[in-house]
Amino acid sequence: MKPLARYASLNRYVDLCHSVDIDAVTLMRSVDLTPASLAIPDQWVPAASIATLLERSAAASGHEDFGLLLAELRRLSNLGPLSLVIREEPDVRSALDVLMRYEHTYNEALRIRLAEVNGLATLRIELEVGEPVDSRQTVELAVGATLQILRSFLGSRWQPVSVGFTHSAPKDTSTHRRILGNAVEFDHEFTGIVFYASDLDAANQLSDELLRPYARQFLDSLPVATSSDTLSRTKELIEVLLPTGRCSAEHVARSLGFDRRTLHRHLAESELTFTGVLNSVRSALAERFVSNPRYSLTEVAVHLGFSTQGSFSRWFRNEFDVSPSAWRSAHKM
Repeated sequence: MKPLARYASLNRYVDLCHSVDIDAVTLMRSVDLTPASLAIPDQWVPAASIATLLERSAAASGHEDFGLLLAELRRLSNLGPLSLVIREEPDVRSALDVLMRYEHTYNEALRIRLAEVNGLATLRIELEVGEPVDSRQTVELAVGATLQILRSFLGSRWQPVSVGFTHSAPKDTSTHRRILGNAVEFDHEFTGIVFYASDLDAANQLSDELLRPYARQFLDSLPVATSSDTLSRTKELIEVLLPTGRCSAEHVARSLGFDRRTLHRHLAESELTFTGVLNSVRSALAERFVSNPRYSLTEVAVHLGFSTQGSFSRWFRNEFDVSPSAWRSAHKM
């Protein structure tokens, strides 16, 4: 099934179109979206349709920063009923935990994962819209909207350590620096937000302790993740944790909110093991990084969680029946 997203993803879309002098109604109809349905924010539509709409809107307006401009208009309430739960969490860490654990209730294409290493917290943000369509604007919308959520807890003047995008820089980066801060990086190894881990423990000033039990009752009514969800999230967490040298079943299970035995049980339901999933993720990453001359083989070894280039080379040869350097020569990007 193709992933879906709520119409709430397009909140304030018409206002933005009006401000940049493009026809929102015509653009929406061009991707089979119904303008009148914007009044029903909880209605689900294909995530690929939203991605295509934002790309066409950027092209029509001449604004390469269209998705980011839309993110600037975002509020916590765009998450729908889930926002009522998040705003009552006691601190930023627990608010983000709810945001990530229940992301499937507002956007099935979105994946946000948190890792903490050496005093820094990294939120990796990915989108899988289910079709081979350009999603640059949607990615920037997701990153900008996540940053807005963080600022709703940490203050409007709060700045991250850095914000990275895997795609290339636009001709004009002024909007990106105004909204995201000056530490914006393009052609980065991952898309996401890096900030000080101490910010995770900041108290949520929006929270009302008396309302928290009611919010939790609503949270308990939401659907839990399925085994397939656990598998996809395990893969994503492995990718996040590999460069840290701490990619173990214990760390992954803890990040998912349960113990190692529960993780193994979920994977066994799909006839998989943690070691097997780890190796498949490593193999996919190896193909991506080794074929990209931007990364030295030493850097690739670190990205894949190997302590030495020698151990990486032995693993690679065993996996692909060829050395990393020979693979690179045959698969140059």
